[in-house]
Amino acid sequence: MIAWGTLAAFILFGEAWLADLASMAKSTALLFWLFVVILWCAFGVVEQADHLSQLLGEPLGTLVLTLSIVTVEVALIAAVMLDSHAGPSLGRDTMFAVLMIVLNGVVGLALLLGGLRHGEQSYNLQGAVAYLAIIVPLSVIALILPSFILSTSDGTLTKTQSFFFSLFTILLYGVFLAVQTIRNRNFFVESLAVAAIKPKDNLRKHDRSSLGKNGRHALLLIIMILPIVLLAEQLAKLLDHGIAVLKAPPTMGGVLIALIIFTPEAMSALRAALGNQLQRAVNLCLGAVSSTIGLTVPAILVIGLITGQPVVLGLAPASIVLLAVTLVLCTITFCGPPTTILEGAVHLVLFFVYIVLIFSP
Repeated sequence: MIAWGTLAAFILFGEAWLADLASMAKSTALLFWLFVVILWCAFGVVEQADHLSQLLGEPLGTLVLTLSIVTVEVALIAAVMLDSHAGPSLGRDTMFAVLMIVLNGVVGLALLLGGLRHGEQSYNLQGAVAYLAIIVPLSVIALILPSFILSTSDGTLTKTQSFFFSLFTILLYGVFLAVQTIRNRNFFVESLAVAAIKPKDNLRKHDRSSLGKNGRHALLLIIMILPIVLLAEQLAKLLDHGIAVLKAPPTMGGVLIALIIFTPEAMSALRAALGNQLQRAVNLCLGAVSSTIGLTVPAILVIGLITGQPVVLGLAPASIVLLAVTLVLCTITFCGPPTTILEGAVHLVLFFVYIVLIFSP
């Protein structure tokens, strides 16, 4: 496999390659190589998770997909935080990039393309409300509240706050998973299919044939994730070097990580919207955001506590305004009647505003 061949090459020669990055051509070639390989692995992760999702059905399928992607995200952020000089705001920049890219870019494009092809599109309102019920408070606690805490003045948290905020986030996300997978899983499927869901449906899927297929795809999923995790350190060093040489905005590191992670999942969401499966697109987009906030925040705070590194979470004022408008718009979009191209256009405008602010803050 190309990914494992790349990993073997960097294990054997990576230290020598990365020791001297003075040559622009050499560093660019290495960065492009690693970026393409890791992105290709991310597509492989989504493909295997998508096979599992078809076997498991909704909402377990999209849950497997989003958790797989977030695992890759946490691994990349952890590698960059531990093995580079990316700065204490990398986790914040990555999470904010995920929120803007998914909630505005992907959602906007999905609603626009789906609306152009199908006019109006419907989804299960209860599921969307459940997603937003966890996304809104966790986003505010993670990215807005630290900017107004009196104990610190730089958008960081105290050790006590980091511990309890991580605990609260994990507990709340755990409650949400219980609702999504056990108690109210009918909230996260197509409305017309709700009546057809019976407790025996889950058991019927787990015959010997399905178990064999699940095991094979789960193994392939792990095989695709491992190279990403093991190559993350090398990618981190090359990203740092590239951003420094090009004098690019510091937030570009987080944006590139977000693009690596969520490009394959974004394509799945767009295909679902074009196929008039808006519920699946909603599960993918809102599920990705809730998993990102619910799992990434505790991960980076724990890394900060263990290593003693400061972790900046609080956003700048302009970003706070943009995030607040995005959360309000999502509440309007996903708590009302069927969606149209109008909602998609508004989300895309906010996404383009975010892009402008990256290069012209």
